[in-house]
Amino acid sequence: MASTLSSTLHTTAAQTTRPAHRRLGRSLLMLGGLAGFAAITWLVGWRQGLLWLIGLGYGVLLSAAAFGFTTGWRVWITRRDPTGLWAQFVGIAVAMLISVPLLAAQPALQGADGPLSISLLIGAFVFGAAMQVADGCGSGTLYKAGLGHPVSLAVLPAFVFGSFLGAAQLPAWLSLGALPPVNLVHRLGAAETLIVQLAALALLAALLWRFRGTQPSRWRGPAVWWAAIGLGLLAAANLVVAGQPWGIVYGLGLWGAKIVQALGFDLSHNAFWGLPAQQAQLHATLLADNTSVTDLGLLLGALIAASWRGKASPAVSLPARQWLASVVAGLLLGYSSRLAFGCNVGAYFSGIATGSLHGWVWFACAFAGSLVGVRARHRLGMAD
Repeated sequence: MASTLSSTLHTTAAQTTRPAHRRLGRSLLMLGGLAGFAAITWLVGWRQGLLWLIGLGYGVLLSAAAFGFTTGWRVWITRRDPTGLWAQFVGIAVAMLISVPLLAAQPALQGADGPLSISLLIGAFVFGAAMQVADGCGSGTLYKAGLGHPVSLAVLPAFVFGSFLGAAQLPAWLSLGALPPVNLVHRLGAAETLIVQLAALALLAALLWRFRGTQPSRWRGPAVWWAAIGLGLLAAANLVVAGQPWGIVYGLGLWGAKIVQALGFDLSHNAFWGLPAQQAQLHATLLADNTSVTDLGLLLGALIAASWRGKASPAVSLPARQWLASVVAGLLLGYSSRLAFGCNVGAYFSGIATGSLHGWVWFACAFAGSLVGVRARHRLGMAD
């Protein structure tokens, strides 16, 4: 009887202590986010501090709603569930409705423009395939790494090195053939761009509805829709604050270049990293780079959201070949995203939202690649 009572008291005490630990952890993480804002603002300036907060917002929304660019495409391919793609279209539309008029009115603002190149076609296709094997695009890899997901933590360093290497070799790829960037805002005007692109998104959404499946959606409730709207608003804020759209992969490549430089390699003669603008970034603090600040904020924002949901650091058990495939896919993600001038965020989401024609080309090629990637994922025995 005494033993039973002791066991009961011990269990009750453990159950009481656990929520207290969680509350303390959440409080510390949120204080860390605020301290990061204060420190970055003090060290670099208000703009970088605001971008840190925007990055935190990205991480919170992506993690809390399990938004998933990669998953949204995969569940359509495998189950004909259009919810993820619809949510992406909503986010792009919200960002577009704000960004396109701003770009037309403020020439100093920069769209996510990329050349129409052979490297774009190849890079986007490879990226689409690799992201399905790695189970994450640029933002997906970052926010899952922020959750402590073991696979994403293994993929992220490979992504960083691949992005550095892809940028280093980008000039050689562009020599294969490229047309100048085409921005519809400058070619057609703001109103016409909005009409054309919103109509295209509506047509795609209608086609997804027409061919949807009958299985229950992976996403339940309004969270994914609120996240889509929030991401669109934050992307527009990113454009206003940074003067450039939301991106992911340049920051990761810069991290890789700084590591390589710290190891004693001279990048000043490289065709890309040796350019004056890149040399300035390499010799400046990492916090001065707009994309790096939002990437770092995204990592912490995902962890903050996960601490509230109690879903950080999930346990994963994979065979060796799946670990190897994921890391190789991460390397390809980084490399191909530089050839294609962005990932699902920098090319697809921000590209279309700011009127860049290369965003639509990227979407088509990457989706074709995802068809191959989903098949490769099945061959490797990876779950949907």
